[in-house]
Amino acid sequence: MNNLLALIPALPLAGFLILSLTGRHLPKSIIAGIGAGSVSAAALITIFIGMQFLQSPPTGNAYTQTLWQWMQTENFSAGIDLRMDALTLVFVFIITFVGALIHIYSTAFMRHDRDYARFFASMNLFVCSMLLLVMADNLVLMYLGWEGVGLCSFLLIGFWYETPANVAAANKAFYITRIGDTAMAIGLFLLFRELGTLNIPEIMTQAPAHFQPGASNVTWIALLLLAGGMGKSAQLPLQTWLPDAMAGPSPVSALIHAATMVTAGVYLIARMHVVFQLSPVAMAATAAIGAITLFVAGCSAMAQTDIKRILAYSTISQIGYMFLALGVGAWSAGIFHFFTHAFFKALLFLAAGAVIESLHHEHNIFRMGGLKDRMPVVFWTFLAGAAALAALPLISAGFYSKDQILWYAWSAQNGNPMLWLVAIAGALITAFYTTRLMIVVFWGDMKTHIGERPGKAMTIPLMILAVLSIVAGFIEWPHNLVHLSLFSDLVQRYLPETLLQEGHPPEIIFQLVAAAVTLLGVYAGYVLYYKNTSILEQWKASPAMLSLRNFFYKGWGFDDLYDTVFVRPFYFLTRINKSDVFDLLNKGIATTSQRLNEWFSFSQNGSLRWYVVGVLIGIIFVLGLQIWG
Repeated sequence: MNNLLALIPALPLAGFLILSLTGRHLPKSIIAGIGAGSVSAAALITIFIGMQFLQSPPTGNAYTQTLWQWMQTENFSAGIDLRMDALTLVFVFIITFVGALIHIYSTAFMRHDRDYARFFASMNLFVCSMLLLVMADNLVLMYLGWEGVGLCSFLLIGFWYETPANVAAANKAFYITRIGDTAMAIGLFLLFRELGTLNIPEIMTQAPAHFQPGASNVTWIALLLLAGGMGKSAQLPLQTWLPDAMAGPSPVSALIHAATMVTAGVYLIARMHVVFQLSPVAMAATAAIGAITLFVAGCSAMAQTDIKRILAYSTISQIGYMFLALGVGAWSAGIFHFFTHAFFKALLFLAAGAVIESLHHEHNIFRMGGLKDRMPVVFWTFLAGAAALAALPLISAGFYSKDQILWYAWSAQNGNPMLWLVAIAGALITAFYTTRLMIVVFWGDMKTHIGERPGKAMTIPLMILAVLSIVAGFIEWPHNLVHLSLFSDLVQRYLPETLLQEGHPPEIIFQLVAAAVTLLGVYAGYVLYYKNTSILEQWKASPAMLSLRNFFYKGWGFDDLYDTVFVRPFYFLTRINKSDVFDLLNKGIATTSQRLNEWFSFSQNGSLRWYVVGVLIGIIFVLGLQIWG
């Protein structure tokens, strides 16, 4: 079984290489087969390995494969070593399985694009990089995959590079995530200085013996790793790149938000949980950042009008729930929400792409409407994803994963009532903006004529994801309802068990409150956007409400703040420093070269008389030297 591990990232890598080198000469059917087929084959291998893993757990609860020694110095070595444990298995399954469905959808969605091969080559490389990130047995190889997904996000967000705004969005994503990447790199250097290794199993073993709990050195390392995760997972204050990343094609948005890049930070924290557990400050910071982010992003989602930006802010908010869970020590709950979120968020983005494509690339939800009966497959699948996002009680996968997080936000060892209060407020907001999205897009009068409807290559992945958005949560029930914990039993082979505070209130109280709050959010959205829309008109006439709406619409002003504090001063400094000494030196060299060129060009003017005179002057000069000598 170990020998099959390398095939999982190797197949998408092979697809990337083939399409990059020969794609422009291949028909689209072959390109689609290579692009989608390579990821689908990787998904099948993952399922096979996963079945073997569950039926006959390997020694040490992990499969490993060493391919070759990558680098070796006096006291440092790093190999191309792959590892498949319980945590890796969950992520690899999501990356390959959801990634395969997105690729199949893309074969139809991108069929009219002239850069068909470039698209699938970039998508394959994206999947390969993410697989390397989660399968790496050492942090150096993980960092290679980490930077690979950053590169691929730049290529895919700016895929339609003819539009300047798309290029700006790609640059923004690249620059902002580099902040977190730099912090992570520094954290790795400090970790190696302390432990003398970047091998993950060795770090997990040596860290508890080497670091004193709460010591400054382990706290700095954990905070730097947290900063790296914040950049990739778009958590405050590094969240501003993700809404603009919607400039890419809809399948790219689905891949980034559901299966790859934004989940990398969640994986990093979970993978390095031993280091984080040694730092109460880092754990508290993780929980606080997640709580603040889920609330801020949820408020922004309420005010958006672009269907993909609503889902983008929703992703930021849901990743915030995962960070909150990890910060309070609810490790399995955070990963379980990643698991269910991947299905319903991929579904929502792909269904949104189908709506946008059918409505002639219209993104504004208030120019849609009336699609419920005219696009029934998209409607019912979108409804399944929306139910999971809103966490409708007992009938959606999102309920089972989010309910755990809400419960642990109060009752886990690092939880407290304030974290629970913010999380429950986020649940109310999520239910509200999800209902708003459904009603505005699918009910009411049709405002844009439907063009070409999606074919089977687009609708079949939607139906598969819709089923999973409902049933995927049934593998992990609340303990007070049904004693079924298949998911946590699996991931706790690697992650620690969640510890509860003594004397916590009964779980059923939190479940009833969460259910009531969710239904209240749904009802509020129904009233405001369907039953009694006159309330909204009154709010629009209020300057205070309009200002608040614009504040949320602009993402709480973070872009304006960064533009004022960082971007404009940087441009100002570059302008006043335009002619510094180095520029003058370079300009002097260029000017000197230009003048010499003009002088030498004067001697090559094509006039025979000048050439003869030049020869005579040369002869006289040589004779003069001889006579003088």
